[in-house]
Amino acid sequence: MANHKSAIKRARQNERKRLQNKRLKTRIKKVTKEVRLAEDESQKITTLNRLNIAKSVIDKAAKKGAVHRNTASRKISRLSKVVDAIST
Repeated sequence: MANHKSAIKRARQNERKRLQNKRLKTRIKKVTKEVRLAEDESQKITTLNRLNIAKSVIDKAAKKGAVHRNTASRKISRLSKVVDAIST
């Protein structure tokens, strides 16, 4: 455990940030799964709406630093490929 006042504060900050990152990453997994399940239902409009929501969630997580921007870009690209494959 930290002994200095600044180290104690840093530990509190790290814990809050860890929980925030965990929430964001879990949300990414959830929206990704929703898009992939929607593509099984073959509902184009619903799938496109879910893809847009997923893009937004992933971009926000990257902006906040929960995931690297290249990782976010890769996830969006792969989801877009899946949706494009079902719309054709």
